[in-house]
Amino acid sequence: METIGLIGGMSFESSAVYYRVVNEMVRDRKGGLASAELILHSVNFEEIVALQKAGDWDMAARRLADVALRLQIAGAGCILICTNTMHLIADKVAEKISVPLIHIIDETAKSLHAAGRKRPLLLATRYTMEHGFYSDRMKSLGFDIMVPDASDRTTVHDIIFNELCAGKVLDSSRQKLFDVIARAVDNGADSIILGCTEICLILDPDHLPLPGFDTTAIHARAAVDFALGMDEAAEEEAA
Repeated sequence: METIGLIGGMSFESSAVYYRVVNEMVRDRKGGLASAELILHSVNFEEIVALQKAGDWDMAARRLADVALRLQIAGAGCILICTNTMHLIADKVAEKISVPLIHIIDETAKSLHAAGRKRPLLLATRYTMEHGFYSDRMKSLGFDIMVPDASDRTTVHDIIFNELCAGKVLDSSRQKLFDVIARAVDNGADSIILGCTEICLILDPDHLPLPGFDTTAIHARAAVDFALGMDEAAEEEAA
C-alpha cells in the first residue's frame, strides 16, 4: 500500500472528513481492520486565509509546496491538497515534488464525464467561483461551468467561511443553498459540484434535485485508488 500525504487544515472540519473517508474506503476494499497508510500535515488555516484575502498566492504556493515536500520526504507516495480553493496554486506545488499530486478538479471532471454531465453548477468559495483557475481547467476538459450570480456567490461563500469552517451546520443555510440550486436548475444546470470540501457537511449529494458530485469523496477515492492500485493489481494477477 502506498502512503497517502494529505495537506489539511483548510479547514480542519473537512480534513477530518478526508481522514475518515479514506480509511473507510480502505477498510471496505481490504476488509477486516485494514486502514490507510497516511500522513496528514495540518496547517494553520488563519494564516492561509490571510494570504487568500491579501491575494498573496505566491506566498501561499511556497507555504504549501514546503508542506508537500515534507510529506514526500516523510514517505508519502502521492500528495493531496485537501481543499478546492488552494488548487489555484496546485501546479506550483506540484513543481516542487517528484511524487504525483492528485488534482481535485481533474478527478471531479472524470466523475462528471462518467455520468455524462456537461453543465454543472459550481458551489464553492468566492475564490474558486470567481478566479479563472477552476472554470478554465474545467472548460479545457469539456465542461460549461455555471456559477451563481453575485448575490448568491456571497451567500455561498459566507456559509462556507462563517459557518461550515467554524463547525456550524444550520438548517436555514441549507435552505439558502437549495434556493441557489433551484435557480440554477431553472437556468439549465444538469448537475451540482460540491466544490468546497466543507459543503458535504451540509448537503448530501444523493439528495439534491440534480446529480451531485462531492469533491471531497471523489478526491479521497482517487487517493485510495492510487494507494491500493499496485496491491490490487498484484492480487488480480495472482488470482
